[in-house]
Amino acid sequence: KSTKSQYLISYITLVPSITSTCVHLSRFCLLHSLPLSLQGTATACTKNSVGVHRLVAKMTITNITEYQAIAKQKLPKMAYDYYASGAEDEWTLKENTEAFSRILFRPRILIDVSKIDITTTVLGFKISMPIMIAPTAFQKMAHPEGEYATARAASAADTIMTLSSWATSSVEEVASTGPGIRFFQLYVYKDRKVVEQLVRRAERAGFKAIALTVDTPRLGRREADIKNRFVLPPNLTLKNFEGLNLGKMDQAADSGLASYVAGQIDRTLSWKDVKWLQSITTMPILVKGVITAEDTRLAVENGAAGIIVSNHGARQLDYVPATISALEEVVKAARGQIPVFLDGGVRRGTDVFKALALGAAGVFIGRPVVMALAVEGEAGVRNLLRMVREEFELTMALSGCTSLADITRNHVVTEADRLAVMPSRL
Repeated sequence: KSTKSQYLISYITLVPSITSTCVHLSRFCLLHSLPLSLQGTATACTKNSVGVHRLVAKMTITNITEYQAIAKQKLPKMAYDYYASGAEDEWTLKENTEAFSRILFRPRILIDVSKIDITTTVLGFKISMPIMIAPTAFQKMAHPEGEYATARAASAADTIMTLSSWATSSVEEVASTGPGIRFFQLYVYKDRKVVEQLVRRAERAGFKAIALTVDTPRLGRREADIKNRFVLPPNLTLKNFEGLNLGKMDQAADSGLASYVAGQIDRTLSWKDVKWLQSITTMPILVKGVITAEDTRLAVENGAAGIIVSNHGARQLDYVPATISALEEVVKAARGQIPVFLDGGVRRGTDVFKALALGAAGVFIGRPVVMALAVEGEAGVRNLLRMVREEFELTMALSGCTSLADITRNHVVTEADRLAVMPSRL
């Protein structure tokens, strides 16, 4: 097992073509400038492929984005493409991360930062940091322990995990991993009795809030899934829907998931359904998928407990703004009446700081978590949370902040700020 800042890249034993596997490893070594001795081992293996059961490359990982390159090598193409891809041209997919790079810091100096407190409270629950885990579906495609491993890692880090409706582990199974603060992400099915049953199961299992996804009346056009004819592997099911004839996904001419959504998800979902959900549960409801001021005001009017600014990982409507670009508009419209969280594009502790400076009460991380899970299971998710936490603490220290309350709008400069102060050329 790897520890802390190291990971192991394991190639599956007894694959149909060990030669092909070794070629991939050789390419990987060259790509990441690994020692020549390791490259030589891989090259020799391609020439002498008999009797080789596993090759392991070991290197130091220094930031969470490095997990994705390794996950791409490890995972089957269909699984990796499902996790990594976005909608259509994937403009928003790129913009979700790139938009952070256009926000600059205004650090303060000569402040005692010998003690830094990053604890916070979310919906009344105290957690160790404003960094939480977003819902990602089908985690057992990434690693055999799937959501079990993610739940344990979140609990160890004393932060919140959000379980997807389309998890490959049920709410009861995740609860069985031990104590932890967990939210449940909800898709609303056409059969409201199914929804009601699922919400009540989550509540009985100790989940603390519902994250209602509101941006998916239909599935976005994910061309990688269409090319791959994506379908859930036969050994996996949507565990929360087992026994309801809704747990399996059939093969389709394009994307099996798109066909499943078309057949099951309720396109009539509207604001009145937030009220309906409130009538069947005591759990607070976060509205996930808000990116405009207009919808923010409606969320407040309809009793949402909070908002998650999200564009579904850029997997629904392409050419919407990056979530960090939409954040300030939503925060201003919320006027402090309910907390606003950000989901999408967070890859560094500096990104966490920027989101908080623009008014977010915390951030959720999704895609990088499943990549870390694919590479080294629970240890990968633990390592990811540790790295982002340490980067965030460092950013606070170098910006002159000792608590979350110290982080203000004055600590960052956005593109809009820079345009506003540009001298007129007229």
